[in-house]
This record gives sequence, structure tokens and C-alpha cells, in this order.
Amino acid sequence: MACCGGSGNNAQPTFNDRKSTSYLHLFKYIMVGDSAIGKSNLLLQFVDKRFTPNSEFTIGVEFGSRSINVNNKQIKLQIWDTAGQEKFRSITRAYYRGAVCAMICYDITRRDTFESLTSWLSDCRKFSCGDVTIVLIGNKTDLDSNRQVSTQEAKEFAEKNNLLFFETSAKTGHNVDLAFEKSAELVLEKLQKNPELNGNNVSVD
Repeated sequence: MACCGGSGNNAQPTFNDRKSTSYLHLFKYIMVGDSAIGKSNLLLQFVDKRFTPNSEFTIGVEFGSRSINVNNKQIKLQIWDTAGQEKFRSITRAYYRGAVCAMICYDITRRDTFESLTSWLSDCRKFSCGDVTIVLIGNKTDLDSNRQVSTQEAKEFAEKNNLLFFETSAKTGHNVDLAFEKSAELVLEKLQKNPELNGNNVSVD
């Protein structure tokens, strides 16, 4: 079954869009997880190579996009950064629709954000299309001395739930590009096997 299309939201991009003259595919991503774990800065780092200390909580959703080259194919990633507060959970659920990749994020220095992953994963599998690629992101490796969640524990969670796993730092950029690039590679691989996977797929001559 093909995934349904985008949300139809006309919100303007929050961050700069690194435009290319053409792209072969458009992949919709969604970033979810508890508040204050650095989702907005992960997006900002990927799109603009910037980091904003003490950034404000996301209200509703924010949006950014960037084109990357994957296996000699130009891919545009359309990334929706969602609010982590419980009061915005119903809004967040609407943005799973049409997403081919979901990044479920936690803060390695706050164990409570790791313990929330099961709930976020449940939402993702309930509200996304069936073959969505799911990536587990442990953010804030620059604060490793304050770590409350071991790499091994997170890796075991990812393996148990068949997730890609990366530890990142939105501040230094560590593994940020890699997480997006490797997940896009996997989405593209799935798409080549099943062209109906991506409801947002766009081919450009």
C-alpha cells in the first residue's frame, strides 16, 4: 500500500532551504521526542550548520529542508521538527502521515527522556505508514561526562526494535549529517524495491 501524501500544511520554512536546481526524490522526515533534548538544534545543525544555545521550546512544529546526494541521486529531505510537550502530542501525530523516516530522539544526560522512547515508538508505528524507517538518536554527546544512558543500553534498545541508531551532538555536529545520510540511503533502498513507499516521491527530468 502506498503511503499517503503530505499534510497539506502551508507553513513557511523556519530554516534556510539549501536549494538545488533539481532533485529526484522528496523524502518527508519527522523528528519526535521529549522537550529540551535538542531536536530543533539537530535540525538547525543539519540544515544551516549552526547551534543556538538556550533555544526556546518548539511550539507546534518547525520545518527545514536540505538536498543531499545519495548514491549519485539528488534527494531533498523535508524535515518536520515537532514539539515534545504532551499538550502538543495530538498535533505531532498528524505529522507522521506521509513520513518515510521518523527520528526518535532522547538526551543521553536525561534518563527520563530515554524511558519515554517506548511511548514515542508506539505512536510512530501506530500513525506512520507501515514501512517507515525509524532512527534512534541519542543527542548531546558533547556532555558525555553527564551521561545517564549508556551507548550499549541504547544500542540494545535499537536492535530489539529494529531501529537505526546514532549518538549525536547538535552542538559540535558529531554524527548529525551521518544520521540523515544513512537513513536516506535506507529509505532510497526501500523505495527502489517498492516505488509506492513514498507518497511524497517526486521525479524531476
